[in-house]
Amino acid sequence: MTEAIATADELFALLESCSGFFDSVGADGDPIDVLDHGLQCAALLALEHPDDAELQVAGLVHDVGHRLWPGASAAHGRIAASAVRELLGDRVAALIELHVPAKRYLVTVDPSYRHELSDGSAISLGRQGGALTAPELAELEADVHLGDAVALRRCDDRAKVVGAEADGLARWRPLVERVVATR
Repeated sequence: MTEAIATADELFALLESCSGFFDSVGADGDPIDVLDHGLQCAALLALEHPDDAELQVAGLVHDVGHRLWPGASAAHGRIAASAVRELLGDRVAALIELHVPAKRYLVTVDPSYRHELSDGSAISLGRQGGALTAPELAELEADVHLGDAVALRRCDDRAKVVGAEADGLARWRPLVERVVATR
């Protein structure tokens, strides 16, 4: 898949490289670069889940798979999870990997959710498999991380505001280092 990110320095270099990098070219991409999107998502998670450092870090890095493997939209969650698992741990990696299935889950259990998706997310939903089948739904509902993955997904959906104020990347360094230290 992709090479593992071994240090916080490598992770922050990757995140910095996401400035000015968009998840897709053309009509199916969102109008915000991957870094700004991650910063907004992490900030929303910090407000809603202030005691969950791993969830916040997952929000910060959930879309780096777009940068690691451009054009692999359907697999970007798995790519990012694989890259950060050794550094950030199994739970962070699971949340990152599940943020795409969580979108499919929400579309399946709440058909009105589809209307909450950005144009880019609505288009990519088809490439990512659309609504879940009954066996996929049962498997996902058995996953212990589903609730937190849905929280990540909901913040992901709201973290696409061009020009929104968000703390810079340096704000997240201590939190990432804390998560790394607990590994």
